[in-house]
Amino acid sequence: MKRVKTLAIPALMALAVLAPPAAWAQAGMEQNKMDSMKMDMPATEGEIRKVDKVAGTLTIKHGEIKNMGMSPMTMAFPVKDKAMLDLVQAGDKVTFKVGSEGGKIVITELQPAK
Repeated sequence: MKRVKTLAIPALMALAVLAPPAAWAQAGMEQNKMDSMKMDMPATEGEIRKVDKVAGTLTIKHGEIKNMGMSPMTMAFPVKDKAMLDLVQAGDKVTFKVGSEGGKIVITELQPAK
């Protein structure tokens, strides 16, 4: 009986050591899935209401933002790249994409409407 216990402990220790890499691989696959979802984000149409260079935000009256489950409304969004603030002015029609970065919703892409 003592022999079984002696073998069980090293086996359990080996299993504990081998489990984290599998978990890390799973986490990496989940991150790749999230990154590919970001690439497939649909663009949303909107109209610039305000450009706030000090706060680094664009206030946009927008349609539904499907990837965020957000209804049409007017709200201020921080921009991922502050250079976007120089591309538009109040009244401009735009298409844009938003994503979540650091737990915040940010504009990741911005294009003047065609």
